[in-house]
Amino acid sequence: MFAIIETGGKQVKVEEGQTIFVEKLDANEGDTVTFDRVLLVGGDDVKVGAPIVEGATVTAKVEQQGRGKKIHVVKFKRRKNYLRKQGHRQPFTKVTIEKIDA
Repeated sequence: MFAIIETGGKQVKVEEGQTIFVEKLDANEGDTVTFDRVLLVGGDDVKVGAPIVEGATVTAKVEQQGRGKKIHVVKFKRRKNYLRKQGHRQPFTKVTIEKIDA
């Protein structure tokens, strides 16, 4: 059984036991979070939401809060002595899917 959930403005296909990285959630490590924006539940019988499946939830456990690798953003204009460098690290939450209720 799998489900497609929406979190952090993105759609993610998940299965039970799977570990995924999502946009930062307001939860501590070890907490249980529930995703109620389930767009599709697949398996033997497919349930498609319009836009979400009523009564369907996905339960996950927060494994880690962290920040991704640094990316460098550079603004540059040739021959104008203009160069600006900036770094960014995107925060993430690592969760493990425990249960899909449909």
